[in-house]
Amino acid sequence: MRYLTAGESHGPQLTTIIEGVPAGLPLTAEDINTNLARRQKGYGRGRRMQIEKDQVQIAGGVRHGKTLGSPIALVVENKDWKHWTNIMGIEPIKEEENEIKRQISRPRPGHADLVGGIKYGHRDMRNVLERSSARETTVRVAAGAVAKKILSELGIQVVGHVLEIGGVRANEVSYRSLKDLMEKTEKSEVRCADETVEKKMMEVIDNAKANGDSIGGIVEVVVEGVPAGVGSYVHYDRKLDGKIAQAIVSINAFKGVEFGIGFEAARRFGSQVHDEIVWEKGKGYSRKTNRLGGFEGGMTTGMPIVVRGVMKPIPTLYKPLQSVDIETKEPFQASIERSDSCAVPAAAVVAEAVVAWEVANAIVEQFGVDRMDLIKENVERVREYARDF
Repeated sequence: MRYLTAGESHGPQLTTIIEGVPAGLPLTAEDINTNLARRQKGYGRGRRMQIEKDQVQIAGGVRHGKTLGSPIALVVENKDWKHWTNIMGIEPIKEEENEIKRQISRPRPGHADLVGGIKYGHRDMRNVLERSSARETTVRVAAGAVAKKILSELGIQVVGHVLEIGGVRANEVSYRSLKDLMEKTEKSEVRCADETVEKKMMEVIDNAKANGDSIGGIVEVVVEGVPAGVGSYVHYDRKLDGKIAQAIVSINAFKGVEFGIGFEAARRFGSQVHDEIVWEKGKGYSRKTNRLGGFEGGMTTGMPIVVRGVMKPIPTLYKPLQSVDIETKEPFQASIERSDSCAVPAAAVVAEAVVAWEVANAIVEQFGVDRMDLIKENVERVREYARDF
């Protein structure tokens, strides 16, 4: 499977076209809208989330509630477009109307503005910031919702949640199932399962906002039910953990990724890192621990996939950092675009979506046929084989 997205932050709409989704997958707009609504929630979000009420239009690839096997087209309208029709208009403008463009010549530190302008030859930074905006993750979440639907049909669950915001870290929380974990985190304004630190997280967000600043954090995605052996060790570009790592770091403002105990492994002996193998009749193989986060040799072990991503503070600040005007070369305070003081709770939903996509894509590729019912049969055969191996 693959998908492409198109659209600018203040353009008329965001679009994704998804190719390779098997036929016969139950899919409705509500399956996607539920996830879009989750992305818009979270303490620390800016005014844009009060303007946009993201709803998807399925424009192709689905009939009577089931996928056809043809490309799926998803569209999300930008409600704020009506205020930007002149600035972001498609048609050419006359020379005397150049002022409508409101040209931005002051790139913001931490954004794609300057290097994007150099790469594509844009003297107006708006040509860069509109596409590099995290608004694009709206349709990545939409594509991820389709992937989650594929996984749910195979008995695989995916949940993203927040572990840390601005240095305030959640304590280890026990949960009976991923459904239980999701119920806990969806009740939290910061999407954190640890109620004891929720208020502290909200306080550091408030403090950052009061100071015109922003803060980042760490999110975790857990996937349960993936059969052993998804991915491959035979080529570097077929390792599933490698694909997931790339997907996490591709999210706006994400700067690091780890699986299982991650970087902690560098401080331990091998006997304290690797997961011992056990076998039980009727259940097959499992591990005593899951320090490697569900992967060995680029393949799933059958244990839960546990992956974390580090999100830096959003670089759009209300106490802007110094920049340089590319026209005059004079120093200036960087321009301010409407922004969030903290988007970590929303980023957990985006991370959930991109991980779901990579897992679903690997499963469709490995067990792949063009029909959902046959993929189900193939996955179940592999589960049985692993139990009896």
